[in-house]
Amino acid sequence: MPSETAISTFPIRLAGDDRKRRSDQGGPGTAVITRTRPQTKRPNLYRVLLLNDDYTPMEFVVHVLERFFNKDRETAHRIMMHVHQHGIGECGVFTYEVAETKVTQVMDFARKHQHPLQCIMEKQ
Repeated sequence: MPSETAISTFPIRLAGDDRKRRSDQGGPGTAVITRTRPQTKRPNLYRVLLLNDDYTPMEFVVHVLERFFNKDRETAHRIMMHVHQHGIGECGVFTYEVAETKVTQVMDFARKHQHPLQCIMEKQ
């Protein structure tokens, strides 16, 4: 009867017991893995605007548009005329940091050349 003794030392497991034991321990089986994707938000955009004045030469404004906003001669002239006729004109739309840099560059350049040209930015 030694074989009976060997069998009785091992616990008897049923198929249902195995699944129940695994789920109680948090092991594989019924767990669902979900992956969350981070929600990215587009950055706010800002319009960079030139303001008209009676003293800054038109050619200087065209030069500013070509140099700092990479406009071709024709587009720069069209924007300059819009600023001249309507008092304000849009040079471009950029993220905050880029818009702020462009405004600073234009204002510093105008001051360096002793022109009162004003450049501002506004949230789009």
